[in-house]
Amino acid sequence: MPTPVVRFRIDFANDCYIGPGKIDLLEGIQKSGSLSQAARDLGMSYRRAWLLVDSLRSSFREPVAVAMTGGKGGGGVVLTKFGELLIKSYRALERDIARASARRMRAITPVVIEHAATNAGSQRRPLTRKHRQKAKG
Repeated sequence: MPTPVVRFRIDFANDCYIGPGKIDLLEGIQKSGSLSQAARDLGMSYRRAWLLVDSLRSSFREPVAVAMTGGKGGGGVVLTKFGELLIKSYRALERDIARASARRMRAITPVVIEHAATNAGSQRRPLTRKHRQKAKG
């Protein structure tokens, strides 16, 4: 029986927030070292990815990523220690919330699954590729 998935965002101030999209993008940058590659991996446009990183840049006093100039190996983007801390803190809170929601929804989940199986018209926003893989394994 699958467990409920909780999606959340943290609002620090007006126009200063993080959520699953920004965190997924930061993880993609961390993995690939490239904003354009991270955007492709997430199925988003480069412009959208750039706007998300720019919103993080204008939200925090500490940078989350820095651009590396081109050269023999080419340019790229590297996460800062603060960017890594942002991911780590968000994912830890995500795990805490997932455990709490599974515990609180234990009696409700079987009814929802039964209902959803008989109501094929109900649609949820699809999980990102990364989250689908986590849900399966």
